[in-house]
Amino acid sequence: MFSVKKPQSSNKTIRMPNELIDKLQKLADQNDISFNQLVVQCCEYALDNMASPEKTEK
Repeated sequence: MFSVKKPQSSNKTIRMPNELIDKLQKLADQNDISFNQLVVQCCEYALDNMASPEKTEK
């Protein structure tokens, strides 16, 4: 049976360089998504694609 799920979220204040905020906002506007949605997607992608410690050791 179908049930609507609402993801839990919390507020957290972070500081970013102004230039990064400008770049992210421009990208969000170009893709018609919110700044917050874009930041979440960027963070999830970064975490999912991080090099594991054994890959970075030489």
